[in-house]
Amino acid sequence: MIQEKAFSQLTSIDQFAKEDFFHFFAKALEVKKEKTSSGLEGKILASCFFEPSTRTRLSFESAMLRLGGSVIGFSDEKVTSGKKGESLQDTIKTVSLYADIIVLRHPLDGASTLAAASTTTPVINAGDGTGEHPTQTLTDLFTLYETRSSLEDLHIGIVGDLFYGRTCHSLAIALSHFQARLYFVAPSGLQMPTSICDLLKKRGIKFSFHETMEEVAPKWDVLYMTRLQKERGAQLNEHPYFLLKKSDLTHMKPSVSILHPFPRAGELDLALDASRQALYFQQMDNGLVVRKTLLLSMLEDRS
Repeated sequence: MIQEKAFSQLTSIDQFAKEDFFHFFAKALEVKKEKTSSGLEGKILASCFFEPSTRTRLSFESAMLRLGGSVIGFSDEKVTSGKKGESLQDTIKTVSLYADIIVLRHPLDGASTLAAASTTTPVINAGDGTGEHPTQTLTDLFTLYETRSSLEDLHIGIVGDLFYGRTCHSLAIALSHFQARLYFVAPSGLQMPTSICDLLKKRGIKFSFHETMEEVAPKWDVLYMTRLQKERGAQLNEHPYFLLKKSDLTHMKPSVSILHPFPRAGELDLALDASRQALYFQQMDNGLVVRKTLLLSMLEDRS
């Protein structure tokens, strides 16, 4: 039996210590082998998405159904009483009466923390504003764990809109446990927030800022591409956004792993999809595995 920390809520990836990641990934490998399970029969997941989502919402809902549970919820804020002025706290308190676990995506930073403080029902952060997206990071790292011999001491380029990109924030925090060397490549004005950089400095993690991929791409073991977060007000001004082409692979290590949390919006050439370096569809597939594992971990022993 794998011993792991039991989380009653998951609002930040920083709740995971280094050993917690390995315990979680070991369990995820077991879950991936099992394929089917009725471990959550009789449990209900509330899927509360105040923002659009494809992969996160559907993989959570699919995970719960495949584990024998049921799903209620919404994918449009317009159909909730929030449009009538109801507070997030009251919405969460209400939903917690009808479900065993709540998956929340919300446009406001810190929404998941506020929600978790409003109920004893487990809350999972599925993305809160420009804050974090911890379950995406679990998916990202699990994919690397599966495909590389080690997570230690990797040189990782995180490219794109790093200021508004919550997946990048959670990933950088998590990588601080594995002594990664980080290369932040972003247009001017869209670099990694100071709060994340200060945390990395405190933990002794080396990182540097760049405005082009070409200057550092040959050093990378992993490339994490992201899109421009236009819905959060990201603007490019005079700076072009990044486009990764298949021809760019000739300037990188043959063993480089390319990840992307999706959706993509023009920053990944479709010709890359068939390359062995492109792991983003495996990443998507692992999203289901990771979310099944998380639901089991948080609910299996909860009466």
